[in-house]
Amino acid sequence: MFETGADELAVPVPDTDTLYGVLHGAVRTLGPAGIANVLGTFEELDGAEFFEVAYCRRFAYRLALSFWYEGARARPMTAGEAAVALYLSDAYRHHHIDPATFRRTPLLVSRAIRQGAALVPVETLMRLGAAMVREFAVTAVTPPVTPVATQVDAPSTPGRDWLYRQALPDYHRRRFCFDLMRFDARQPSPLIVRLDGGAYAVGATPPAGPDGTWARTLRAEW
Repeated sequence: MFETGADELAVPVPDTDTLYGVLHGAVRTLGPAGIANVLGTFEELDGAEFFEVAYCRRFAYRLALSFWYEGARARPMTAGEAAVALYLSDAYRHHHIDPATFRRTPLLVSRAIRQGAALVPVETLMRLGAAMVREFAVTAVTPPVTPVATQVDAPSTPGRDWLYRQALPDYHRRRFCFDLMRFDARQPSPLIVRLDGGAYAVGATPPAGPDGTWARTLRAEW
């Protein structure tokens, strides 16, 4: 993908089908011998120095996750979906764990996300996650994460977000969970899986991305 200029797709962010088409085109253009010739050079390039390399590595990671399961497509949870799952989990809902401990213990957070995600249908989790992004994405704070934030006005969507307000009534808890999932990429979160038949499921927790983190996007990247 790097050799065929796939980094030019970075803005706007392409969907997975577009990336897959680019990958097929790159393989046809280079062939096995061409890929083998440039592989060693590419592996030595620093993504921090060459942004094109970083883009292509992220694209390859997305493709690997997308085809993680046979007969399905998969993607990482968005920041909103992971935050909703964390909010719903027993660990945070009942204040068994203080916010500072959450930030220091990624494995505990990962278990809490999975436990919270199991409490609602995946379609509901995605709907609530989208509502949380609408509430906080524009006004999200910058790191470090703080457990308490000052409330700000969000776009008013009383009908569309009625379920969101009912299911997640505590503003400060919503804000803390969103900020943690948005900015702390050390916290692992599982995949959202869309089966070919149309059903959804929560999948495995994937390995970290090429930068060693589980960075979460604001919108679903199928």
